[in-house]
Amino acid sequence: MNAVPGRRPLLQMPLRVEHDIFVVRQRGREVAAAVGLEHQDQVRVATALSEVARDLLGVAGGADVTFHVDEAPDGRQHLRVDLVPVRPLPHDRYEPQSGAVVRLVDRLGTIGVGRDTVVRMSRRVPVTAQALTPERLDELRAELVQSAPGSALDELAAQNQQLIAALDEVRQQRDELAVLNDELQETNRGVLALYGQLSEELEETNRGVVALYAELDEKSAQLRAASESKSRFLANVSHELRAPVTAIIGLGRLLADSASDPLTREQSQQVELIRASSTDLLTLVNELLDLAKAESGRIELNLAEVDLRPVFGQLRGTLRAVATRPEVELVVEEPPAATLRTDEVLLGQVLRNLLHNGLKFTERGEVRLRALRRDDHWALTVTDTGPGIAPELHERIFEEFYQAPGATRAGGTGLGLPYARRLVTLLGGTLELTSEPGRGSTFTVTLPVVGA
Repeated sequence: MNAVPGRRPLLQMPLRVEHDIFVVRQRGREVAAAVGLEHQDQVRVATALSEVARDLLGVAGGADVTFHVDEAPDGRQHLRVDLVPVRPLPHDRYEPQSGAVVRLVDRLGTIGVGRDTVVRMSRRVPVTAQALTPERLDELRAELVQSAPGSALDELAAQNQQLIAALDEVRQQRDELAVLNDELQETNRGVLALYGQLSEELEETNRGVVALYAELDEKSAQLRAASESKSRFLANVSHELRAPVTAIIGLGRLLADSASDPLTREQSQQVELIRASSTDLLTLVNELLDLAKAESGRIELNLAEVDLRPVFGQLRGTLRAVATRPEVELVVEEPPAATLRTDEVLLGQVLRNLLHNGLKFTERGEVRLRALRRDDHWALTVTDTGPGIAPELHERIFEEFYQAPGATRAGGTGLGLPYARRLVTLLGGTLELTSEPGRGSTFTVTLPVVGA
């Protein structure tokens, strides 16, 4: 905060006798009011000024008092009061007798001006006050010079009025504080009651959550036990059925053999029906065994670097006999000359299953197998021009024993796709379906290049 060069003080006056303390206080309040300080700040400045004046009168025999208006770097204006002691201060230092004086103003301290040690105090002028332009300051100087200071009795009466006003304000603040305290206590009681209620509800909720988790754990254990029992049942039943079914197929083959006694035409048809039904049953038994092994985790991977070209060539040759419809063409595109780390046998089973399904459910068009390398993954797609599958059934067809509507006419057990997805998962990949009714289907097997 800097004084404006060349600007005259608003008022200056001497402090030499006890009576001057009252005059300094009175004039300080008048100057504070003139520059626009609020009433409480006027009282604070006057009180601080009278306390400092009393101290300086005692230790330095008095002082010369001047009032100024300064402008700070931030543009805010301040009322500054300088008190220049008549005699040097002890040790050139000033400590107010009452420590509360420092809290009445924004700044109180000493500065050196030439050879003098000046006691300086200041208070900010509110931004709502009238602008203190040079013209306005000249008017204030003239008004302050013309106004005569009152007597000590007048100042004492003014102090009494200020004290009464301060007491009324304190009493009002005390009453407001009492009301606020009552409201706070009521709020605290409400908060405590709400906290107790919330604590009880939270405790009850926690008990419910604990019970729910216990029930979920119990259900999970039951589901695991049921799944294990189902896998054991499928494995045992399938194993027990395989031997008699194989025997039935063998006996049927012996009956139909030309070396055996000749059969009538009707007997041959019945024997062929028995063989066909037994073959279908054996296929179901084998699929059940494969699914049980996959669910129980007993399938062990044999990972190796696999060249897709011989795998695709073998599929092309073995499935050519399945593609018996002249309206359906089996297209196995030549894959890129690259390898991926996987289990060749399991991968062949998955692709054979998907190609067999495509040939089984496609009445005309083609079934196509292709392989594409995408960064660190291989995408093996089997696309057909069959009837297609509705979007809401895309996940259901991977459920055990489920067949899409209209698929039963082509045969099947509904176990091939669930088994294929489990094998792809074991290989570290995914099996996804893209299909719409009337637009065919595309099954995509995505496998990492480095293996599971």
